[in-house]
Amino acid sequence: MTIPVVSRRRFQLGAAALALSILATGCGAPAGSGDNGQVTLRFAWWGNEYLNAQTDKVIAAFEASHPNIKIKTEPGEWSSYWDKLATKTAANDAPDVIQMDQKYIAEYGGRGALMDLSKQSGIDTAKLDKEALASGQYDGAQYGLSTGQNAYVIMANTKVFEAAGVPLPNDKTWTWKDFVDTAAKISGAGDGKNYGAAYGSNEADLIIWLRQHGENLYSQDGKLDFDTATAASFWERLKEQRDSKASPPANVATEDSGASLEQSLFGTNRVGMAWWWTNQLGSLESTTGSSIKMLRAPSTEGASASNGMYYKPTMFWSASSRSKHPAQAAEFINYLTNSPEAGRILMTDRGVPTNSEIVADITPDLKPADTTVVGFLKDIAPDIKDAPPVPPVGAGSVQNVIKRYTDEVLYDRLTPQAAAEAFKKEVQGMLDSARK
Repeated sequence: MTIPVVSRRRFQLGAAALALSILATGCGAPAGSGDNGQVTLRFAWWGNEYLNAQTDKVIAAFEASHPNIKIKTEPGEWSSYWDKLATKTAANDAPDVIQMDQKYIAEYGGRGALMDLSKQSGIDTAKLDKEALASGQYDGAQYGLSTGQNAYVIMANTKVFEAAGVPLPNDKTWTWKDFVDTAAKISGAGDGKNYGAAYGSNEADLIIWLRQHGENLYSQDGKLDFDTATAASFWERLKEQRDSKASPPANVATEDSGASLEQSLFGTNRVGMAWWWTNQLGSLESTTGSSIKMLRAPSTEGASASNGMYYKPTMFWSASSRSKHPAQAAEFINYLTNSPEAGRILMTDRGVPTNSEIVADITPDLKPADTTVVGFLKDIAPDIKDAPPVPPVGAGSVQNVIKRYTDEVLYDRLTPQAAAEAFKKEVQGMLDSARK
């Protein structure tokens, strides 16, 4: 049977349902099939040098205990990972095992590009956290297993704070005004070389802002769930960061957004605060050589209980629905998720494991950064609200849209209100197109 090819643009924008209905039509290898001899699985993930080295180590451990399976690695960086994955998927050339993000679970799974892991007997989900397990489900199928949970926080580089003579804020009571004022002081002491704070302009930034105002990016039924005025206030605040010199000029921020961690302003100790996920603490400390302090999100009211933070699956292990070796792909995913050996290598860099037995097993060997992450996630638990709804089909590129309109505002090409109106209209069009 010939599998139709779909252009990358149609896949990304959702102009029509992606023609990857292999599971429904019977194309591709049936679940459980494969060779008894040597097989090779392609494995794609995004990361930095630190994470790449760690991933290579866990692959070597897997291959040593599974001599019939070889892993061909396809590492990448976040900035280019999704374009490459979309291109390969549309060309019927997706990797067997895919590191997946939650905002793409519906985008890829709903279009038939991901394997339903619940149909693979080689995967044990009995010991996994039920909420984390549900986070990888869409339309009744298990399209991903969570690598662990984390939270979106402000990472404060203590080396930069100390050099500027600025004290760390009280993250349980600070407001957005406190955040901007603190960042402006760091920038002022930096003499044009160091800056107080990165902007924070991706999907999680907007979600936290909306949740602080009683709204959300999406509703449970996949519709937009925010007022234009609230989105406009988000861009007003970013513009204020620019105008007060709390954050870099627009051209510096644009250049920094495309840099690797090792070359970024934060990675080279030139910015005091930036938004990262808790699982990235080890990478950040390793790269900067500095002690990094995790801070709760500022709030409009100065109360941590209303700061809009949430637990998010760090990422997922998923498999292509077109893998010629579905049983072996499932075996590798099960190893990454449930093997104590893998747990001791991966630790918490892809989130605190959702398998409680793995957490108990690795706890005695946690590095300081790992221990800090586990403790921080526990400390913020009283203030954590339910996670936002899973992004609907068609929403996979929304983060890019947010960043584009942030540039429009920071370069004074659009007012925050105009950006918010255009953003809402464009995203609504993306969701509408995906439903056709």
